[in-house]
Amino acid sequence: MIATSELAKAAKQAFEYVKAQPDIQECEVFAAADGALLTRVNYTSHIPCNGVEEPKSTESYGIGIQAAVKTPDGITIGFGSEPSDLTLEGAKRALGKARQGAVRDPEFHSLPRPTGEPRTLADYHDPKLLHVQDEGLVEAGWKVVTGALRTFMASSRLAELAGSEAAMKRLGLILGGDVTMLQERVAIVSTHMPTVQVDESTLIMGFLTAMVEARNAKGSGWSTGTRLDHFTDEAGVDAATNAIQAIGGERVRSGDYTVIFGKQPVTDILNNLVLPACTASSFYSSSTPFVGKLGKPVASPLLTIYDHGAMPGFMGSKGITCEGLPTGRTDLIRNGVLVGCLTNWYEAQRLLRDARITEKLGVEAAAARSALLPRNGFRFGAGGGRQFDMPPGIAASNVVVEGAESSSLDELIAKVRNGLYVGRIWYTYPINGLRAGDFTCTVVGDSFIIKDGRLAAPIKANAIRINDNFIRLLAHIVGITKDVKGTLVWAADEVVYAPEVAVTGVHLDEIAGFMEDLT
Repeated sequence: MIATSELAKAAKQAFEYVKAQPDIQECEVFAAADGALLTRVNYTSHIPCNGVEEPKSTESYGIGIQAAVKTPDGITIGFGSEPSDLTLEGAKRALGKARQGAVRDPEFHSLPRPTGEPRTLADYHDPKLLHVQDEGLVEAGWKVVTGALRTFMASSRLAELAGSEAAMKRLGLILGGDVTMLQERVAIVSTHMPTVQVDESTLIMGFLTAMVEARNAKGSGWSTGTRLDHFTDEAGVDAATNAIQAIGGERVRSGDYTVIFGKQPVTDILNNLVLPACTASSFYSSSTPFVGKLGKPVASPLLTIYDHGAMPGFMGSKGITCEGLPTGRTDLIRNGVLVGCLTNWYEAQRLLRDARITEKLGVEAAAARSALLPRNGFRFGAGGGRQFDMPPGIAASNVVVEGAESSSLDELIAKVRNGLYVGRIWYTYPINGLRAGDFTCTVVGDSFIIKDGRLAAPIKANAIRINDNFIRLLAHIVGITKDVKGTLVWAADEVVYAPEVAVTGVHLDEIAGFMEDLT
């Protein structure tokens, strides 16, 4: 993998060349090297398999240049990149692409400038993850598989169903998923921050789905972390445990229920609905249901949500953004009140200068500045890596959800008394546009019927959909647990440190079963 010092040298050389060009008013050079290591898990008790297979790695590096170009018709702004070449010739080609693609943008005001906030996180990556060998990758895969198999073999319920431990494989025990490690190195320098800054970050995550095929039961498990030494078999143990608990799933009829959303559903709803509604770009386009509500209640007073990119030991932490600005804490909702939003430099600047800012945010520009600090300008690539070949977008880092009156999960179940615990959803997306707040998703596993203050029976997978409005959900929160867990969902850029959240009046629709319809 390309050394950080080499990235810094290349960025500095490219910057000196670009800024010396007579037609360049401002410029920014971003060099990055990303490594992704993945080992897939594929275990089937009744079909020959390898258990852990297809360990592989990918590596990419290159340079990206954003430039404000002087033309006879005014300033144009363009971005260009060059892969696998950190030489001056590569930088020249990247600049040529930036010039060729440059366009007039009346909403561009400048490239990022210092915000006055200090950098607080440095030397936080795990050297072992940055230099892990093939053996370490495969070992991590076997760790989650072994945890799941040990859990299956120790289950008296499975042994009873199979008739003996030796016959357990006939139940169709299946494991699928992966362990992924990311290695990131970046260097950035720009006109208004002419000293080269560097950053190194690492993370490791495991995802596993377990099935007892003969009983149509499945469960999921995951783990997130930043250090190789701290990686455990948690994902495998949890997946197998949840699959065993899902045996004998029951159907749930359509209706309105008090629902405890587990950590994965809380994360999925935040990732696909709430966080996109809390970006400066969504306020600028008036596509958020929170239009005009900065400083006003938008959720239950029990709820607090913030993003913190500089938390030591948290998986999504970075020392600097991909604009060279310090990461830090951005409060989004505090005790139910909307107090801030996620933004990069460009989106903050154009919103602050928008003549309709009071209509869009609900406050004037002077009052909005503290809510629009650009701590979230990242060049993420759909769930992994800081990419050299794209300009900065807006992405969260570590999203933390807290409750004003936190309780244990057992206390929350007892409080709900009769309702549902939803542990895993997928295909969560807005309908009728994000601003309407309406959404739908499918309950796919790890879920239970709550009766008389306890988990009474598992819910049959893929048998119910949630059709509701996430603004209504936020307003009807009645309880939040105190225990949080780092949680990721498919292709997410941020990690959500999520609790369980109880909401009243959640509308569910039963999904008809094909075989049951035939009978």
